[in-house]
Amino acid sequence: MKHTEKELEVLKNNLREMWLLVASQLSKSAEAFINFNTDAANEVVHKEKRVDAFELKIDADCENYIALFAPVAIDLRLVLSIIKISYTLERIGDFAYSIARHTQDGIRKKLNDALLEEIQIKKMFNQVINMLSNCYKAFESEDVSLWGKIISLDDEIDQIYRNSPNILERYIQKQPDLASEALRLMVIMRKLERIGDHCSNIIEELVFYVDAKVLKHNISNSN
Repeated sequence: MKHTEKELEVLKNNLREMWLLVASQLSKSAEAFINFNTDAANEVVHKEKRVDAFELKIDADCENYIALFAPVAIDLRLVLSIIKISYTLERIGDFAYSIARHTQDGIRKKLNDALLEEIQIKKMFNQVINMLSNCYKAFESEDVSLWGKIISLDDEIDQIYRNSPNILERYIQKQPDLASEALRLMVIMRKLERIGDHCSNIIEELVFYVDAKVLKHNISNSN
């Protein structure tokens, strides 16, 4: 293996570690909110700085690689994709952290299960976790055929989010004393919708890396 190939493998391994950490953070934020598991919420909050540190290290290492080896073609696309994906993973980590903080504040205890079932927030959590997992599979296999499935999941998440204001409006009318908690639930759902968008961005970066195709702006986006 050439020296440059070894350096690339180090970059990919660092991204793998970051990816698995962020996936864990997202899963634990779901466990924290859905089941009001404060231990899971505390763990997410505690590990947030590790996610940030990964992003800074990967960014610096990729810049050094470009400066030292002047990569071209697929190697350059890989390094550029790693930079963008690590940044995107850091944003997903931020959203998981924010959801955990809302859970720590006790919002979940005041929201009844019937509302959460109607608004389908558990499905949103499951969908974004699934999207991030499929993106990781695509990265590991360099097989971007999962692109369509990931975009389809994002469309489902967007639809759930679009349905949520009317549901929460009716809930607030019936229980005005819980208006604050309902509005914070809307904030959490917005974060999940954004995580879905970020997963779509990741698969677009992988398509750029593997197939040298730029998909950005070619897909209708709710943002």
